Amino acid sequence: MKLHIKKGDTVEVLAGKDRGKRGKILEVFPKEMKVLVDGVNIVKRHSKPMPPKVPQGGILEKAKPIHSCKVMLVCPSCNESTRVAVKISGDSRKRACKQCEKEIA
Repeated sequence: MKLHIKKGDTVEVLAGKDRGKRGKILEVFPKEMKVLVDGVNIVKRHSKPMPPKVPQGGILEKAKPIHSCKVMLVCPSCNESTRVAVKISGDSRKRACKQCEKEIA
């Protein structure tokens, strides 16, 4: 299934413990319909020391993916969270802001 957002977009979280936070998308998982947002959904993981990878164990903070329906794209021109419109010109499809109707790169 195709997602309305892609890597590098700025999004706002709509639901959950991080509601209202904004962040940049670091990675997209289209099969699971999830996205990894910078600074959102941070969890703590306890890890043992493993000398080559993790020389020192302890409690590590790690970002986990969040479902794509819980985030909304932030328009770079009007700086508001918005739905995504699709403008078709010839054989190309461009994403656009529903509020200010400008193209989103």
